[in-house]
Amino acid sequence: MLNKVKRFIASEHLLRVDALYLIALSGGADSVALLLLLKNLGYRIEAVHCNFHLRGEESQRDEQFCEELCQRENIPFHKVHFDTLTYADLHKVSIEMAARELRYRYFFQLKEALGADGICVGHHKEDSVETILINLIRGTGLNGLVGIRPRMNDVIRPLLCVTRQEIEEYLRQQVVSYVTDSTNLVDDVVRNKIRLNVLPKLSEINPSVNDTILTTAYHLSEVDAIVQASLKAVLNKAVRFFNPEFEVNSNSLKNEPFQLSLSIIRGYSSPAYLLFHLLKPLGFSSSQIKEMASHLDGQTGQMWFSSTHELTHDREVFIVLPRDEAESRTLVIPETGRYVYDEHLSLRLTERTLLPSANVSFSKSPKIVDLNATSIRFPLTLRCVIEGDRFTPLGMRGTQLVSDFLTNLKRNRFEKRNQLVLLDASGTILWVVGQRINDSFKLTPESNACLRIEIL
Repeated sequence: MLNKVKRFIASEHLLRVDALYLIALSGGADSVALLLLLKNLGYRIEAVHCNFHLRGEESQRDEQFCEELCQRENIPFHKVHFDTLTYADLHKVSIEMAARELRYRYFFQLKEALGADGICVGHHKEDSVETILINLIRGTGLNGLVGIRPRMNDVIRPLLCVTRQEIEEYLRQQVVSYVTDSTNLVDDVVRNKIRLNVLPKLSEINPSVNDTILTTAYHLSEVDAIVQASLKAVLNKAVRFFNPEFEVNSNSLKNEPFQLSLSIIRGYSSPAYLLFHLLKPLGFSSSQIKEMASHLDGQTGQMWFSSTHELTHDREVFIVLPRDEAESRTLVIPETGRYVYDEHLSLRLTERTLLPSANVSFSKSPKIVDLNATSIRFPLTLRCVIEGDRFTPLGMRGTQLVSDFLTNLKRNRFEKRNQLVLLDASGTILWVVGQRINDSFKLTPESNACLRIEIL
């Protein structure tokens, strides 16, 4: 058993001999075996136990057992108590999901506090088989059929190479007891139904059903590796960040705005799968992604929203932005000077007198405008454009909707929504910021004062 786990850790490059690892210790056979195996293999470990207060005296029994075990084995022990029912009710999630969220949040916080390299959990072969069947029943893509991976970010599973029977036999040989969670013996949740009812029936058809399913999962993982390489190659061509310094990876895709070339998506062997791979982690539902895939040749302007992102179809691209929940700011400018709108934008306003004989000149920079100061009344207001805003673009007669003006400039919906305008005290737009001033406020030979506004 010891050599089997040692070889698996080495082949999957799971653990480092010089690092600290946290062990998720429930008191059950799997976690107890994991604790003892890693200790006997010489790894530096500390145990973590979560008391969810869901099983009355049994929860207290488990905590006491884990603490006494760690005292005997001279292993540092951490414990935490959760009001799981209240959390589940408050966040409108199932008890199982609440326990999972609370557990892993605490694990990651403790990992950072202790400087540990990862969190080891006791999943074994049967856990992986059950996960595959659960995903298959609920509906899944290729990724859901490869089983539990030995390492996912900071969560490590050194026992995926062994069965539940091998774990229990190892503990018998070591003369070590463990506790049993009584809820695992009742077929009231999907995983328990599969463990207690489905797998025994499948074993009657094929006694080696676990190994057969895991072999299939291994083959699918090889296929998945090929698919992932293909997806990575095409996404490197299809994705363009607004900030060219960023590279295509899961972190930048979640946190940075980007464009997705529709021509490259159409040319991929499975556009729908490409979109699913890219957009599912951003919170878009399967039905939304299916609709997007059918909209590649659709009308510009369609929008979709997830809880964290928004996407719009703009000519030959999909534009994806993280959602900014903060309300857009309104900045009041009482007089000339320097004013900060947000972390990305500040304005400087200066006024100077013009001599009657001076030639009128205009700044050619979109970030600097010169206006006729005698026609402007303070305070000024800087805000995002709203529906119905109108102005007279420089060089035109009569007013135009700002939205139409931006459409003529081929601005997308996100750019139009975030466009800033500067108004004077009368509510008249002086400047569509960075784009065009109002013709009514341009400098003329008769102007005797100039208000210069600069974007810094």
